[in-house]
Amino acid sequence: MLLFFAHFPASSQKYSLEKSSVSFFSEAPIENITAQNSKTSSLLNATSGEVVFSIPIKEFKFDKSLMQEHFNEKYMESDRYPKAIFQGKFLNLNLDEKGEQNVRASGKLTMHGITREIDVQGTVEIVSNQLLARANFLIKLKDYKIKIPQLLWNNIAQEVKVTVEFTYKPI
Repeated sequence: MLLFFAHFPASSQKYSLEKSSVSFFSEAPIENITAQNSKTSSLLNATSGEVVFSIPIKEFKFDKSLMQEHFNEKYMESDRYPKAIFQGKFLNLNLDEKGEQNVRASGKLTMHGITREIDVQGTVEIVSNQLLARANFLIKLKDYKIKIPQLLWNNIAQEVKVTVEFTYKPI
């Protein structure tokens, strides 16, 4: 992430993450699964829209410890793939616009050893000197080769809803 930050022009408006929330929700007939993570790190060049963030997989917290154990060991293999990383751009971000604005984040998401192009709709709100970024999107488990055992096929959705909320502060 430091290499990404190093190529930001000196005149750009740079932000780091002050507060983060990444959660996911999997709806299934037997039991819904949800987890929260507040340990994301991120840098944003608001002038160019370039953004990078890193989510430590083991920091997702579940209501049930057994779910957390299975998530890390059987599905995400977090010892082998410890982070999910997004590197891309906020498109159509206007620093002069007040209030909430619709933006797109487009770039590469690497998770479970697989890198894929993604394009996500979201919002950015500029409040005082902070940027509040929010988005909801779906991740297909098969796109990242996250395998679900046949026995649990009905317990875990094939698509997982991801919600991100980031509060950036100027550097």
